[in-house]
Amino acid sequence: MRLKHIKGAEEAVAKSRYVIHDAKERRGSWHTLFGNQKPIHMEIGMGKGRFLMELARQNPEVNYIGIERYSSVLLRAIQKMEEEPLSNLYFLCEDASELEEFFAPGEIALIYLNFSDPWPKARHARRRLTSANYLNRYAAVLSSEGRIEFKTDNEVLFDFSLESAEEAGWRLLASTRDLHQDSRMNEGNVMTEYEEKFSSKGNPIYKLIAIPPRDSL
Repeated sequence: MRLKHIKGAEEAVAKSRYVIHDAKERRGSWHTLFGNQKPIHMEIGMGKGRFLMELARQNPEVNYIGIERYSSVLLRAIQKMEEEPLSNLYFLCEDASELEEFFAPGEIALIYLNFSDPWPKARHARRRLTSANYLNRYAAVLSSEGRIEFKTDNEVLFDFSLESAEEAGWRLLASTRDLHQDSRMNEGNVMTEYEEKFSSKGNPIYKLIAIPPRDSL
């Protein structure tokens, strides 16, 4: 899908106090940024920030980092933060393929992946955020009790993700093929903009929760 470029987005992102521009220099010291030792949760591909901002409002005892590589998309989240600043949330305009350069082993407690690009062509499978390639990156930065939570409306991508998790040695803690009809997994669920859009059309939402092989941590 072609993203609409917003004039001035790069400049706005570069100037925003809510965007961290020296992520590689902060590797291993993110708690200093927040000024506390609270756990850090991260969303990769955070889009316009609705999901992560709601979590940050609800959970002041947790610190949040949102990664969005497209400045025109991240701009919307910045604008929301300017209207309602949240002290426990910061953004990165970076590519998740460099995750290990930004975060040290054990620095992240939870990673959210919501409605990630399915990259439908087989030759692009390694680009999917739930490929074994990316799962290995997540395992390298997650804490000893860390996990990922993945939601999608794409059944093919969900099946691929289950296979990738098994291939990479991850353990599945829970999964559902219809989140909104699963009372246990849907409890406390915060919907993203895509989730609201797709579910309103009657599309089932798929979700899995998984942890990496503990010998990798």
